[in-house]
Amino acid sequence: MIPAATLFDPLAIKAVGADLRAARFDPDPSVPRKGVCVLLNGQTECIEKYFEVIDELRGRGFAVATMDWRGQGGSSRLLSDDHRKSFIGDFAEYDQDLETLLNWIVTPMLKPGEKPVALAHSMGAHNLLRALVRAPGRFKWVVLNAPMIAISLRGQREFVVKAVTAFEVWRGNKSGWVWGMEARDPHNVSFTTQMVTSDPQRFERAQMFLRENPDLRMAGATWGWLAAALASMKWLRGEAAKITTPLLIVGAGEDRICLTPEAKAFAAATPGGDYVEIAGAGHEILMEKNAIRAKFWEAFDDFVSKQDKEKTATG
Repeated sequence: MIPAATLFDPLAIKAVGADLRAARFDPDPSVPRKGVCVLLNGQTECIEKYFEVIDELRGRGFAVATMDWRGQGGSSRLLSDDHRKSFIGDFAEYDQDLETLLNWIVTPMLKPGEKPVALAHSMGAHNLLRALVRAPGRFKWVVLNAPMIAISLRGQREFVVKAVTAFEVWRGNKSGWVWGMEARDPHNVSFTTQMVTSDPQRFERAQMFLRENPDLRMAGATWGWLAAALASMKWLRGEAAKITTPLLIVGAGEDRICLTPEAKAFAAATPGGDYVEIAGAGHEILMEKNAIRAKFWEAFDDFVSKQDKEKTATG
């Protein structure tokens, strides 16, 4: 199989209010085609970080469609003062990004009558869940990796975080850094100070790429992004019962970014939700050590097999 890194040919697509960088990859021709998988990354991430995952999907017979969300990677940055800031006015803007990817990249890849599937991480999983609420029949099934259902507030009381965020937005500081986020610039973070993986090799691979491509890096959230995220998470937690698409949520046992118990509870609240938790996994399960990643792919393959069997049984 020719690696995704060699095949990568960025595509420019226009969403409402932003230019997006997207990509598509054909499946490994040596295995039977299984369909089209939409791969959605998390906050601050970019397409290149997922080349290994793309090839693992391709090796399972999936064509892959992916993109950089507005404000990060190679898509339009939304603030002119500092490209490292993560900013959004409302998560409905991310809805536009996903809709654009589906319309312009994914739909032409599908065979007649075929629905896409999806694998999404963190904020990407959150945005995908928003789409499942709006359009329940759009995807055949989805797998969500450490989804952003609720986030760690670093020991702070929730009402305090909400009050401070509201105040900063009220005083016109939407584009200002959330306290401590500027220090999360990848150029300043070491393996001992990062919070997402226990694998030093995959961590260093990502760091090396960002050292070579500094314009693709991001540090962290602004008050505007945090305000929008808090509002969207609150809304989404009240919509779980409306999500009828078959889904698997994979929780990270050692997640320091998103709250794993909230992800488990969300899965239980959905009509067709399965849940698997991987002990010892950091937030970025797909960037973890081989033993942890093997458990993820085992859960993924079991879930896909289950969906295929149910489809056969129902005709």
